[in-house]
Amino acid sequence: MFNKKWTSLIALAAMAAMILSACAPPAPVVVEKEVPVEVEVIKQIEVVKEVPVEVEKEVVIERDVVRTVVVEKEVVKEVEVIKEVEVIVEATPVPVTRTGAWLDMVVFVEEPNSDAAVTRLEVGDLDVYAYNISEPDIAARIFDSEVLVYETAYGNYNEITFAPSAGPEFAETGALNPFFSDKIREAMNWLIDRDYICQEITGGLAVPRFVPINYASKDSAVLADVIAGIALKYAHNPDKAVEVITAEMEALGAEMVDGKWNYNGEPVVLIALIRIEDERLEIGDYVSNLLEDIGFTVQRDYKTSAEASPCWLRGDPESGCAHFYTGGWVSTAISRDAATNFSFFYTPDGLPFPPWLAYTPSDEFYEVATKLNNSDFATMDERRDLMAQALELALLDSQRIWLKDDTGVAPHAANVALASDLSGSIYGSRLWAQTLRFTDRIGGSMTVAMPSMMTEPWNPIGGSNWVYDMMPIRGMQTAATVPDPFTGLALPLRVERADVFVQAGLPVEQNLDWATLEFVDEIVVPDDAWADWDAENQVFITAAERAAADETFELTTLSKVVMYYEEDYFDKMKWHDGSPVTLADHVMFMIMQFDFAKEASAIYDEAQVPSVETWMAAFKGWRITSEDPLVIEYYTDAYGLDAENNVSNFRAANPSGYFNGVEASWHALAPGWLVDAAGEAAFSADKADALEVEWMSYIAGPTLELLKAKLDEAEAEGFIPYEPTLGAYITAEEATARYASLQEWYRRYGHFWVNTGPYYLQKAFPVEGTLILKYNPDYPDLATKWGRFAAAPIPEVMVDGPGNVNIGDEATYDIFVDFAGEPYAVDDVMLAKYLVFDATGELAYVGEAEAVADGHWQAVLSADVTGTLKSGANQLAVIVVSKRALLPVKDTVQFVTQ
Repeated sequence: MFNKKWTSLIALAAMAAMILSACAPPAPVVVEKEVPVEVEVIKQIEVVKEVPVEVEKEVVIERDVVRTVVVEKEVVKEVEVIKEVEVIVEATPVPVTRTGAWLDMVVFVEEPNSDAAVTRLEVGDLDVYAYNISEPDIAARIFDSEVLVYETAYGNYNEITFAPSAGPEFAETGALNPFFSDKIREAMNWLIDRDYICQEITGGLAVPRFVPINYASKDSAVLADVIAGIALKYAHNPDKAVEVITAEMEALGAEMVDGKWNYNGEPVVLIALIRIEDERLEIGDYVSNLLEDIGFTVQRDYKTSAEASPCWLRGDPESGCAHFYTGGWVSTAISRDAATNFSFFYTPDGLPFPPWLAYTPSDEFYEVATKLNNSDFATMDERRDLMAQALELALLDSQRIWLKDDTGVAPHAANVALASDLSGSIYGSRLWAQTLRFTDRIGGSMTVAMPSMMTEPWNPIGGSNWVYDMMPIRGMQTAATVPDPFTGLALPLRVERADVFVQAGLPVEQNLDWATLEFVDEIVVPDDAWADWDAENQVFITAAERAAADETFELTTLSKVVMYYEEDYFDKMKWHDGSPVTLADHVMFMIMQFDFAKEASAIYDEAQVPSVETWMAAFKGWRITSEDPLVIEYYTDAYGLDAENNVSNFRAANPSGYFNGVEASWHALAPGWLVDAAGEAAFSADKADALEVEWMSYIAGPTLELLKAKLDEAEAEGFIPYEPTLGAYITAEEATARYASLQEWYRRYGHFWVNTGPYYLQKAFPVEGTLILKYNPDYPDLATKWGRFAAAPIPEVMVDGPGNVNIGDEATYDIFVDFAGEPYAVDDVMLAKYLVFDATGELAYVGEAEAVADGHWQAVLSADVTGTLKSGANQLAVIVVSKRALLPVKDTVQFVTQ
């Protein structure tokens, strides 16, 4: 009989399984149930039939022997027993007809202290703490609580960000920046003990991370052997770190004096910008201690997110406000393709903020990152090679030092249910607004807390992208598609279907039936597709015109996506101020993707140029083939590996596809456009700093008065932005009606945040850190639409096999894959692979497990594989990824070779 071992998730061994088992699925919503009891009572009757006993003598002659046989007939009592039967008849549940959100109001409040948040949850002051907690003591309180439950997510991760500088000294202060040296940055990987951080600081609620790829992703399993090699190369080795750092510091002109690094006769002081809300406080102190131990003087600058942002995110790194920052990120959806991470985290194309614009990756790294960002590969093997190169180059660059991946818990009251994302948790879920509810009633008000609120100004073009701000923002808008919270695959919302065409041979696959996939020999870009923008004349440049002006632009492309909006889309969709959604909102979206990166534009923003240029390198055109019902085509050389994920809000030109996925109407953008064009305030932080004006906020602060003044101007003159183009989609009467609606909206609510989603913003209180969201009765979808996302079907993996293997003999290990006690279907398993580590800890072999039956796989170590092993203890690690829950799950066994 096999001795099965229990599952351990790749990040946390058995901890994740424990957490998942503790999280019961939300109770169903009961509207009304009548349970009449029908009792059928029949009396018990005993009927007695008296039958006299007859004794008969029967003579039997057998072999001349005479026997006498006595036969008895007994009295039979026939008893009719009629039971009392209880028949329960359940009345048919009353259908839920409520549309949009389940709640009438959601109040967001700021609570930076996780321990205090748990206390407030226990006493009923809060209903949800939308934050992934990975502090062990606080997590233990949640696990032990009798009144709280929690959601588990795997998308939080931490790193150390080093400030870039053009030279060894910060330009403004003249202070030495040791992290100008890529070799010192690389050496920090050896100096930091990631196991210590994971075990001692986070109490086992994390695993070491070395690369810019989440473990909760497909790529972490596909590239497991490459990542394992990197982890071995950069394992904790403080002696090597000191050796490299010493040589580099001396090369920079520094010298060690009495155990301290000096530069120009003064101690080398490193400013550590340390976040205080969570375990990053301890991480920052730990890294600071390590640097002090090897001779640096460290000045610790402790700050909250809002206090730290002006330095590390919006500030000029040459100011020297910090040498390094304790960064924290969350992937708000399961990553199916991490190829764009290198461009995002290491190049100026990532974000239009000063630190990113100062990044200087090597030419080789930039080329590889750009290829991956634009899907510039023809096969999965070519992609794998590029990814492997990028991973190695990322460690050589080390503008960031990756520390850990968390398994965090987000607590809430036991009578609360919602769809949480496996990666993004509650605050990253795109479906929280449609699913957040009380399990025992419809409606009501709920209080949700997060560590920070309104961390930075809100506007649709270059506003805050903090996850704390994005949660309420996403709850107020509608999108073309939303990511499945368990798999990361795009699901249709306002786009109901799509056709995806890719060049034959490219590595794209179809997973669901709402987006069809077809391979073709050639895709021709139509001459009339909109391929660029003439900012001076405010008209689109067609593909034919772009090709005539640019000989490198080809009128063929690798992919084409045709997106079909719902037939009644324009009939049912309304902006919160009552204005109807129209085609003009979509065309405005297309224009804005080009315009602010064009020097001739009135709202030109230099910081936007790198990312737009990178996008334009693959982009070939948009085309509207039907106006109502709306059908949009998108042509590009960049393609996603999943047919469904080739459909996005951006490609569908959905008004929810603005910066970081923020929704906006053309008429709400118009006042901001006029303010930015006048130089009175700016959409982006970079431009605001350059002009020394306010960073524009649509919800609070001094720019509201500027926006109101420009709205008055727009209304008075009937302003139509980009009139040479949008004039064909907006009549004067429509412009008048929209501005009047926005004026009334501002009069009632005092802000310009107008979306189309399940909730609308009633009021923002930045000083108090409070937002009030109210139920939108015009949202068209039933509240029950997304109820299927109650619990993620994460498999359990158990490996069993011989503990002793003779070198040169074949060895077979059985792999059992189950969920809730049932075998996991082979067809639902995306990947099952195994890694063999030899007695020295080196990766010796990588193989694909073989399916035997549902729930049963095998890893067969051939004689050739075991023949390469030496005597000693080895390890077999098995990784399984489900198609239904894209979370790599791992189990390991030890075996001895001799």
